[in-house]
Amino acid sequence: MLELRELGAWRAFGEATRADARTLGLVPTMGALHAGHLSLIRAAKDRGDVVVATIFVNPRQFNDAGDLAHYPRSLDADRMTAAAAGVDVLVVPALEEMWPQYPRDTLTSVHVAGLGDVLEGASRPGHFAGVASVVAKLFNVTGPCRAYFGLKDFQQVAVVRQMVRDLAMPVELVECPIVRDLDGLALSSRNVRLSASARERALALSRAIAAVASAPASASSHRATLRSVLEDAGLEVAYADVVDPVTLASLGDAERGEGRALVAATVEGVRLIDNGPVELSARE
Repeated sequence: MLELRELGAWRAFGEATRADARTLGLVPTMGALHAGHLSLIRAAKDRGDVVVATIFVNPRQFNDAGDLAHYPRSLDADRMTAAAAGVDVLVVPALEEMWPQYPRDTLTSVHVAGLGDVLEGASRPGHFAGVASVVAKLFNVTGPCRAYFGLKDFQQVAVVRQMVRDLAMPVELVECPIVRDLDGLALSSRNVRLSASARERALALSRAIAAVASAPASASSHRATLRSVLEDAGLEVAYADVVDPVTLASLGDAERGEGRALVAATVEGVRLIDNGPVELSARE
């Protein structure tokens, strides 16, 4: 496995790969690799891509300095995990390479209006501008590629999808299923911060998603079920909503067809998210 740190070498590798008539599969990560990340790597390898995985903890998407400070970092273990999974190139750019002016504000930013302002965006101002900006930079340096994102971060995928479409980026976005642990908890790098008791309570997120997936109902009925399951477990609920899967607009009771349930809650100081499809039936 080749490891690169400089943007110029990373860009040159992409150009050489495409000149050799091979396709690039980009798997962006912030490290602390787990089975969810490995599923993205496998998806890229299954399509025959030369797999480029990035590890960069992006400070611009954190609006809480404490959250950034406590974000798990395990580069040595990540190197071994990536190599064993068959990653061809691991890119670990330095902060000064990605954001030369940091900690001063970077003057250029990508803001996906609407999609980035609700749900996580409402609770974490500036978060999705940080996400969209860093992903745009990853795409720009990598060049034309397929990029693999997990649907666990559903809003992130929606933001990136819109950005790619609006800016005509030469990127094929590949959306991959949520990977869950045996107990149902959606895999996240933040899960390592959960105590045994916190993890048990955190299972309410996946229980809530499973509860609304069981039968069609109105949007308000689904919302009530989501919130009830989370609050009964004593979680601090940030939101529990049913939205349009593309626009992320909150749906009303007249809507029929498929929606997306999204929840966010905090347990013992750790913020977790989950989501899943729901069927909507109009309220009688």
